[in-house]
Amino acid sequence: MKRHNHNFFLYIIIVIVPILISLLYYFNEAIDKDNHERKEQARWVASIHQKSWDQFISETVTSLDILALTAETVAKTPEKLQPLLLKTHWKDSRYGGIYLLDPKGTVITGSNPFLQNANLSENEYIKEINRTKDLIISDHQETLINGQKVIGIGKPVLDRSGQVVSILIAHLRIDYVQNIMRVLTPDTKLSVTNPNGTVIMDINMNGSGELSNDRSISIPIDRVPWNIKVEIPQRNMNELIKNAILVIIQIIIGFHILFLFIKYLMLKRQTAKEKKENELQKLELVGTLAASTAHEIRNPLTGIKGLVQLLSEKYTNEQDQYYFSVINDEINRINEIVSEFLILGKPTAQKTEIMDLRKIILGIEPLIISEANLNNIKYQSIIPDMPLLIDCTKDQLKQVLLNITKNAFESMGAGGLLTIKLIELPNKCHIKITDTGMGIPDEALEKIFQPFYTSKEFGTGLGLVVCKRIIQSFGGEIHLTSKVNKGTHVDIFLPLQKQDL
Repeated sequence: MKRHNHNFFLYIIIVIVPILISLLYYFNEAIDKDNHERKEQARWVASIHQKSWDQFISETVTSLDILALTAETVAKTPEKLQPLLLKTHWKDSRYGGIYLLDPKGTVITGSNPFLQNANLSENEYIKEINRTKDLIISDHQETLINGQKVIGIGKPVLDRSGQVVSILIAHLRIDYVQNIMRVLTPDTKLSVTNPNGTVIMDINMNGSGELSNDRSISIPIDRVPWNIKVEIPQRNMNELIKNAILVIIQIIIGFHILFLFIKYLMLKRQTAKEKKENELQKLELVGTLAASTAHEIRNPLTGIKGLVQLLSEKYTNEQDQYYFSVINDEINRINEIVSEFLILGKPTAQKTEIMDLRKIILGIEPLIISEANLNNIKYQSIIPDMPLLIDCTKDQLKQVLLNITKNAFESMGAGGLLTIKLIELPNKCHIKITDTGMGIPDEALEKIFQPFYTSKEFGTGLGLVVCKRIIQSFGGEIHLTSKVNKGTHVDIFLPLQKQDL
């Protein structure tokens, strides 16, 4: 039940909570992105109409400039200007009419009779032209007698002294401009407003009223003091939901994969932990067994060994002597096994002393060299000149080194090279033992430090386990690497002790 609750809690932490946080983050980012894209789309639409209006106003101003130059030359006979006004009007269907007015605002002539003899002096943009003597564009619609809605653009004709002698007026057809704007953006609601925010014209509004500022984008027209206000498109919920479903599925799958991966790592770690605990239990079992039975085993062995020695003195026959030697060898082997058991199970602190590692190795070199000569193996050692002080038990460290070199000799058979190298590192020393033997397969290398595992016919499977236990008791580490038919490397690291000055 406890494990089930742990898995459920882990699932909530690794899967549920991150999914919820990821979804909140995604929806927030998706909505912000959608808002930005819709605003950019509205701004792009507004820029299209802005350029269209700027071009149209520029063309109209250019036409009025040309007509103004002509009007100066026929100032005394303005009726001569009518054919040119008529030609300019019919040349561009965007115009509702082009007229020539006197300074008081009375129509002198025009391209059509809608404003014949009419007085436009009350129009604000006519007053503004007389006051500023500059081109002025009306900021509201006008309705002609034929029902046509127009916007006026006026330009003064000045004499040499800078006085207004006449005014040219061009009426822009709102319906024509609206049709052009509808063609450019048939599904977009937009409006053109004056500086006061009053709507001059609108497109696709269908009487729905003025566009709110938070639901629209507004940009100015360069050539006139107007703004184009474009409605921001509605959010496409279907597309948003469709994308969200795909992302949600990916997020759910991704975090479940992460959960399974973490569970796999945890199970792997748990398995390794249990494996280590099993090994410790094995060692503890061996230690308990050793502590309770070692002396009981050795006592009868001592008696047996003594009796065998007496018998060997009594029976001197060659065959009997052979039997006695076999019995002695087996008794010694039993003693060795019991000794290894005692080392594995020794729970108390050991009596150590500060020793020069070089002297320990030099002390066992005669034994190593003798064994090497017997097996036709070349031996070499690389030992530094400076002392390498370590805190250890000399006999046990000798046992480790002799055990490892013995394994090396057995793996090389007849012929090969054994090397022992001492390397001083910061705060520790490195003992590197290398042989050129048959090596150890990968599958065996993983089990090499497990109790009772052995590849030898008469091995106990405790030699390297004892070596590891001894090195660890000195605060060190032992590692073994090997390649089949190339040899084995044993690396031992022991902490260095400071030298007294």
